[in-house]
Amino acid sequence: MSTAGGIIRALNSGVKHLAIRRFTLRYPEQKLKFVGDGFQFNPDTGVGIAGLRGRHILYHEHCTGCQLCSVACEGIAEAIGMVKVNETWKQNKKAIMPQIDYGKCVFCGLCVDACPFYALYMTNDYELSSFTKSALIYTPAQLGIKPKISQDVEIKIDDRGATHG
Repeated sequence: MSTAGGIIRALNSGVKHLAIRRFTLRYPEQKLKFVGDGFQFNPDTGVGIAGLRGRHILYHEHCTGCQLCSVACEGIAEAIGMVKVNETWKQNKKAIMPQIDYGKCVFCGLCVDACPFYALYMTNDYELSSFTKSALIYTPAQLGIKPKISQDVEIKIDDRGATHG
C-alpha cells in the first residue's frame, strides 16, 4: 500500500502545480527587480540588514586601509587582497585599499560586517559574468563605481509561491 500511496502523493503534487503561473524570465531582456538596498551592516543594532548580496561598492573616503575586510575573508574565500593605490586620502595614510576577486568570492558578507568604518557595502548588481578570470578582479577604482541596474521584473511572493509581473 505504500507504493500506491507514494504514487498518489506524487500525482497530487503534480496536479497542484498545473494552475500556477511559471516563473521564467527571458534573460537578458527581462531582469529581476530588487526592492531595497543591498546587504549592509547596521551600526545601531549591530546586525546585518538583509538584502541581495551582489557586487561590492567601496567608499574611498571612508576606507582607512585597516585590512579587516581582508582578514574576515581570509579563512573563507581569500577573495580580498589589499593593493597600493595612487591616490592619497586623509584617513588612509598607508594608501592601500581592498581589491576583490569575484572568481573566488562566495558573497557571504563578512567583509561588510567586519568594516568598522562602513566603507564596504554590497549592492544589488548581480551581473558579474566575464570571458576571462582576470576581468573578475575588481580594483579599488572599479569598486568605487556605483552600479547601473535596469530593473524590469518585480518578484511577488504569495501563498502559491513566487510569480513575476
